[in-house]
Amino acid sequence: MLKMLTNVMVPKLKLVLCIPLLWIQTGTIAQTKSYEGTGNLKYVDPLIGNVGHLLEPTRPTIQLPNQMIRMFPQRKDYKDDQISSFPLNVVSHRLGQVFSMKPVVQERSLSSWKKNMTYDYDLEINRPWYYSTYLIDDEVKVEFTPGKKTGYFKFEFPTKSNKSLLFGNYNDGQNEFNFISARELTGVEVYHGNIKVYLYGIFSEDGVIGTVQNNQLSGQSKVEGKDARAYISFPKNSNGKIEFKYAISYISAAQAKKNYDHELKQIDFNAQYGVAEEAWAKVINQIHSTGGTEAQRRSFYTALYRCYERMVDISEDGQYFSGFDNKIHQSNRPFYVDDWAWDTYLAHHPLRVILNPAQEEDMLSSYVNMYEQSGWMPTFPVLFGDHACMNGFHSTISFLDAHRKGLKNFDLNKAYEGLAKNANEATMLPWRNGPKTELDDFYHNKGFFPALAIGENEYVPTVDKFEKRQAVAVTLGNSYDDWALGQLAKDMGKKEDFVKFNARGQNYRNLWDPEKQMFMPKDKNGNWVKIDPKFDGGMGGREYYDENNGWTYLWQIQQDVNGLIGLLGGKTGFENKLDQLFREPLGRSQYEFQAKFPDVTGIVGQFSMGNEPSFHIPYLYNFTDSPWKTQKRIRFLLDTWFKDNVFGIPGDEDGGGMTAFVVFSSMGFYPVTPGLPVYTIGSPVFERVAIDLPNGNTFEMIANHCSVVNKYIQSAKLDGKVLSTPWFTHEQLVAGGKLELEMGPKPNKKWGVE
Repeated sequence: MLKMLTNVMVPKLKLVLCIPLLWIQTGTIAQTKSYEGTGNLKYVDPLIGNVGHLLEPTRPTIQLPNQMIRMFPQRKDYKDDQISSFPLNVVSHRLGQVFSMKPVVQERSLSSWKKNMTYDYDLEINRPWYYSTYLIDDEVKVEFTPGKKTGYFKFEFPTKSNKSLLFGNYNDGQNEFNFISARELTGVEVYHGNIKVYLYGIFSEDGVIGTVQNNQLSGQSKVEGKDARAYISFPKNSNGKIEFKYAISYISAAQAKKNYDHELKQIDFNAQYGVAEEAWAKVINQIHSTGGTEAQRRSFYTALYRCYERMVDISEDGQYFSGFDNKIHQSNRPFYVDDWAWDTYLAHHPLRVILNPAQEEDMLSSYVNMYEQSGWMPTFPVLFGDHACMNGFHSTISFLDAHRKGLKNFDLNKAYEGLAKNANEATMLPWRNGPKTELDDFYHNKGFFPALAIGENEYVPTVDKFEKRQAVAVTLGNSYDDWALGQLAKDMGKKEDFVKFNARGQNYRNLWDPEKQMFMPKDKNGNWVKIDPKFDGGMGGREYYDENNGWTYLWQIQQDVNGLIGLLGGKTGFENKLDQLFREPLGRSQYEFQAKFPDVTGIVGQFSMGNEPSFHIPYLYNFTDSPWKTQKRIRFLLDTWFKDNVFGIPGDEDGGGMTAFVVFSSMGFYPVTPGLPVYTIGSPVFERVAIDLPNGNTFEMIANHCSVVNKYIQSAKLDGKVLSTPWFTHEQLVAGGKLELEMGPKPNKKWGVE
């Protein structure tokens, strides 16, 4: 294993080695570990997807798996060669940071806080457990490794330069910095208007401390206000090596100090590096693979890493702050936040059910706590509470999926109470929380969410002016949610609720237009709103659909695929419509189309690989007499849209929401309908995949002769018995099943046909 050179003295930056990247600066190189990591860690590259196709890129997040402290350098994306600051914590996925920090070598001035730091891409190291960059103008090396509630920075300044660290805030509020000694710093930053985030940190040596008072540099040790800034400077004649160890708390200043003492007080950088690397090795090496290309392994294991970005555990020493009631709660059980259920219910939660069911139980238990604290079951729970976003109550599906796959360690009765309250009393309006409106009453009475007639002005003031009604998307999404609630009621012996919600699960039929062969909007009078489902509906089609057009929402009936097959005239019509989806032209220039539908990325015909509602669609061929088309489509989509480079994610990744699709699909199976404990088979990219299950068993997927060319299934066996259908159960998986496929270059068009 390639290791860092030690005790090498050179006058200037001279040596650059690549993969892993190494560099040497004046002084001794203290880091002695390999940046590659152990086992499959060497395939993880946080830079994959760091340039977005149209929307948000991924970020090179450095954190422990599912833990609170997250850090990535603040820059637009990978193309930007300047870093504005380093956050001490990324509080929420795409929802803000706290406590900015930057090193400077110039004489301190007020403008220093605004100065960007230029770096060289090839002198940057990004690993899940370690970050390093070289600020090429200032000749400063920056290193970072994370803890659970802590972070550890190292800086190497030029020996005879000025050496300062500047601190600031990302959020307005009554913020604070206070040097309680020449090497201890405390701070408070107010996040989201009311949440106090506390900082405690220690520098490796004493410094000259100061703050900004009345827009002037000052030697005072404490500052408060919306623009709280502080600095610490070190002697010019020092060796240039400065360390900053810190802890964050959402509870109190005293708890921040306790978090520091618990994690970092007795540990050095290399030791914490080892702790962080070991934490990542444990989760990444849970899935073993052989075969596949180097690029496929890099895409796969990086996707797996992304699945541990969130949810995050914000428990601290047997207690946690909850933004759902703004109180501190005592609990020895982890409390998780930062989940975007519209994205994650599809594949992210089901993947966690396999890899770490106990953690999934803790996360669902957190949902129950949030309901008890706020009165509503959340949809997008984050630190400050439920972030009203997208549409639907898809956590209902995650509860059903977990329950039917044997997860029990959460209060199912209390969960059901909250889920039923949402279904009966909450508004379904996109990007809105709270009690139901007249539009919701209409839905409950008529079985569909009403759209505005052409030319009709919005008359319900609670409708978001940008997000609109999304009438078809809301109807289809809540049909799935209500089906899931009905199934949960059935399992719990609630017969009346089962009848009620199961019937509501069929509401999607009320918007089926047999002439258009699409789900189309109706107005409050029950008349069809005559639109072009390919292009109408304003930005993102939001008047009727959501981020996608009618071609995507045609397939949003995961809970009743056979019902959709019937609407399309049977298997043949269903298959033909699927074929048409992947071949249907945009009907206008791509420029015009994507100006209106920027979320529809990774386009193949009218199919959008870059948006979550599309994930299950390629697997729907397994419901037809041509399962081989699923194998063809999945391989094409993985190969085309998930490359192992900075462009390698076709849409908004959303912290594991998208890359869970890559993990499942690369292994060769997928949960088409979360809530049903079965998986359907695609086309694995590896010759062998083995999942070490928490119950001590191992699930194996063997794909004999698998290669880039050999993507078609010729025959299959499950536990030694012939498997003639492209399905297997969760029970078979967790029992340590062995699925063995024979692969070839041409499709066996008879395999998998029921």
